[in-house]
Amino acid sequence: MKLAFLGLGVMGYPMAGHLKKHGHDLTVYNRTAEKAKAWAAEHGGSVKETPAAAAEGADIVFMCVGNDHDVREVATAPKGALAGMKRGSILVDHTTASAEIARELYAAAKAKSVGFLDAPVSGGQAGAQNGKLTIMVGGDAEPFKTAEPVMAHYGRAVTLMGPAGSGQLTKMVNQICIAGVVQGLAEGLNFAVRAGLDGKTVIDVISKGAAQSWQMENRGTTMLEGKFDFGFAVDWMRKDLAICFAEARRNGGSLPVSALVDQFYARIQERGGKRWDTSSLIHLLQKP
Repeated sequence: MKLAFLGLGVMGYPMAGHLKKHGHDLTVYNRTAEKAKAWAAEHGGSVKETPAAAAEGADIVFMCVGNDHDVREVATAPKGALAGMKRGSILVDHTTASAEIARELYAAAKAKSVGFLDAPVSGGQAGAQNGKLTIMVGGDAEPFKTAEPVMAHYGRAVTLMGPAGSGQLTKMVNQICIAGVVQGLAEGLNFAVRAGLDGKTVIDVISKGAAQSWQMENRGTTMLEGKFDFGFAVDWMRKDLAICFAEARRNGGSLPVSALVDQFYARIQERGGKRWDTSSLIHLLQKP
């Protein structure tokens, strides 16, 4: 297929690479042009200077940018993706953003006879590099049917959750759950060490029981070692949690644990850990 990918950050760069490796005709765009040129030098494909130019003639346009403002600018500005997209094509947004912006873009795309899917991902940088992301999708069934096998190039699970915005709402649930799990893991491991237990042996034992989690399997040992350079950054988590809190204010949801963990992440930021990964919560316990 003829594809475009807009946004070549930590996640987008390897995701676009998987599309190219599977033989698609791919055009890329990145706001920092040097990164787009570096990607093209590594993978082939062409580079355009605007989202509209990159999207021109594409069957599916993927984007993965920063926040609601970035999504709106890249998609709907005068030289945004929708300005260059043809009738019947599909815009897929992998950004973690609000359900509101997803519904807004769905309407804007529909007005141009373009399909739209909000499709945030989970699995971090390693998941993107290994092609094993979990992708939660909102939108209509027909564009999903077309885009799903393409997203499967970098997603091990690609699931339509409901109408526009449903993908973003599911990602919010994902982040809410992660916040509580990481804090619980941090407290447990810190307790184990202070109680005189061997932390790694504790992980080996309890990971075979009901306490097991992805975070324990993938971050437990590095948490004990005080190493926090393994993926999703604290700055990004706080951005995502802010989206969750805004949605909770609208739907009446209660997020007391998430709100507390968000305060802990703010303290990590104050310690200079803005780019530490989310498992760095244990730092507050290791060095109060």
